[in-house]
Amino acid sequence: MPYDAMSGESDETLLAAYAAGDQAAARALVQRLGPRAFGHAVRMLGDRAEAEDVAQEALLRLWRAAPGWREGEAKVSTWLYRVVSNLCIDRMRRRRGRSVDIDDIAEPADPAPGAEATLQGKAREGALQEALDALPERQRQAVVLRHLEGLSNPEIAGIMDLGVRAVESLTARGRKALEALLAGRRAELGYDDD
Repeated sequence: MPYDAMSGESDETLLAAYAAGDQAAARALVQRLGPRAFGHAVRMLGDRAEAEDVAQEALLRLWRAAPGWREGEAKVSTWLYRVVSNLCIDRMRRRRGRSVDIDDIAEPADPAPGAEATLQGKAREGALQEALDALPERQRQAVVLRHLEGLSNPEIAGIMDLGVRAVESLTARGRKALEALLAGRRAELGYDDD
């Protein structure tokens, strides 16, 4: 089946087609799921290079799982988010023992049009990432999946292997903690003007 014709196919159908040897199905899945996996990893880790590694590893694991995939057990996207989350948590745990000098952290490239808007956006992103980093791992994961990735509570419950009520509790506590961490920085981040 041509690549363009695959855009309407479900993730599960594409994965089955890839398992049967269809490389166009793999390209369609990478185009569809790759940016989501990368975005989730960036939010979890705060490091674009590490996030790229995690997203690639998660997709490799998906390719390895394709031949034995059983339709109906889990959504491909849910499975992939769970793998990305677990890989991120593993990396965060390994990081804990190491300290990183601020000068060793690369500035993320941002092609924003104006210098002021660029600086404001970076300050806001940095403040959010700082606040996210201060949250416990499970709260961070739940907040990122719900409020930054836009997943539903049942989807998050599947990814995190929790009940929906536990997800609701984690996201509520995480959101409240973020509000407390960021409350004193409204003027500094330019939110008094909005």
